[in-house]
Amino acid sequence: MSDKHLKESFISNLNGTSLTEITVGLSVPPLLVLCRGLAFILHQQKNGERVDSWKIHLLLDFSLLILPQVVSCTVLSDNLYLVHQVIIGISILLVCTIYRGKTTYTNGSFQDIWKRLKEAHVENYSVPAVTVLRVLMNLFTAICILAVDFPIFPRRYAKTETYGTGTMDIGVGCFIFANSLVSPEARGMKGKTRNTFSNVTKQLFAVWPLFFLGFGRLISVKMVEYHEHVSEYGVHWNFFFTIGIVRVLSSLLLTLFTARNSWIIATVLISCYQLILETTNLKTFILHGTDGKGTRTGFLNANREGIFSLIGYIGIYMVGVQVGLYVLKKRTFLKDWIRATFNLMSLTVLFFIIFLLIETFIEPVSRRMANLPFCIWIIGLSLLLLCLTLLFDLILVFAKSLVPGSKVSCTWDICKLPASNKKQDLPLKSGKKEINLCLIEAVNRNQLLFFLYSNIMTGVVNMLVDTIHSNSAFSLSVLLCYMFINCLIAYVLHINTISVKWW
Repeated sequence: MSDKHLKESFISNLNGTSLTEITVGLSVPPLLVLCRGLAFILHQQKNGERVDSWKIHLLLDFSLLILPQVVSCTVLSDNLYLVHQVIIGISILLVCTIYRGKTTYTNGSFQDIWKRLKEAHVENYSVPAVTVLRVLMNLFTAICILAVDFPIFPRRYAKTETYGTGTMDIGVGCFIFANSLVSPEARGMKGKTRNTFSNVTKQLFAVWPLFFLGFGRLISVKMVEYHEHVSEYGVHWNFFFTIGIVRVLSSLLLTLFTARNSWIIATVLISCYQLILETTNLKTFILHGTDGKGTRTGFLNANREGIFSLIGYIGIYMVGVQVGLYVLKKRTFLKDWIRATFNLMSLTVLFFIIFLLIETFIEPVSRRMANLPFCIWIIGLSLLLLCLTLLFDLILVFAKSLVPGSKVSCTWDICKLPASNKKQDLPLKSGKKEINLCLIEAVNRNQLLFFLYSNIMTGVVNMLVDTIHSNSAFSLSVLLCYMFINCLIAYVLHINTISVKWW
């Protein structure tokens, strides 16, 4: 068997893992962001403001955000729950230490502090949690697309063949949801022009790099005979085509219907798709082709998974727009964000209840078809990650309020606290906007570029290294070097304020 077929066999015919393990594993990155922020605040509390070079900042962020992620999904994957509990324990310890050494509210009780903090004004020009969520999805994807080719990455985490839930099954769906949160429709930009169909034109112009990258990937993969998991998208289809077409078709739908009712569009679209799957031969066609033997003859047969899964992904995008409208809504007081976070938590619980009922009485999750259970699962999981980033941001705001002048990038800044007679309770003012030496902001500056060169480097590594026969130590070293180079490129572009766009 050739190396190409060996690698294809290595990532095919898999059944996934439990929903609990996936959820715990995906909560690790947001927990690391919390732990990192608390560590920085504690350092500033004990030693004052950090004045380090960008190289030190990069090494710190890589050690605190990337290294634990790589280790938790590879060599420590069998001890994932323990890793999760350790990070939570460290975070709790850091919060308690910061609270004991607080230099504000020195005579106030926790209840008094929390009551005053809820009335604080926070910056409202952005929602840091949304940025963090999108970057974490990008980083996690970059890790997994190379790690899956090594034996050190558990096979249960790889994409499932037909039914089941693997960690990598969430990739495209969560990526689409995260990006729909900041879509023009979610940001309220639709309708600013008289011709609403100009929004579709703008989307076509905005996504041409995705189609260009899609064709570039298609040609390069065929030329070098790179290994492919055909049942993932099809013979000619790939991630870039899915993302681009979903954005254009969703924008078209949202010119016909108001974005504030996008959840209704999503419900009708996904429900009708599932009904058609259950009452026609469409399901058999997607899974087995027109001849029932998995034929790939003809364009539709060859790319049936990529084409029909668009319906489910458009539904996910529509729900993301609805959530984005709510999350990006202007809020002045911290108590408003607390209320919003708990509302989103309630919605998350509702989605998981619906998911359990649908999976029990209809059919299991199928990434290959992007069926109704898959869409509900992806939306619920994305909402959970959004809630965690929002909740942890609130915890960081609380910790920062105990240490005047403390700074943690990609978190809310307290602009004003309620008036007080105590001298130590002076209002906290946000400083002038400046370039933050932060890996999250570095990746956020060029997210599409980061994803692109991560894919290119994945291909280069696979052509240079016999991945499926690599031992654990070597595999881990390659993964860490690969991620460090990815992060270094993003960081260098960031500190030089270079934003790469082709449109």
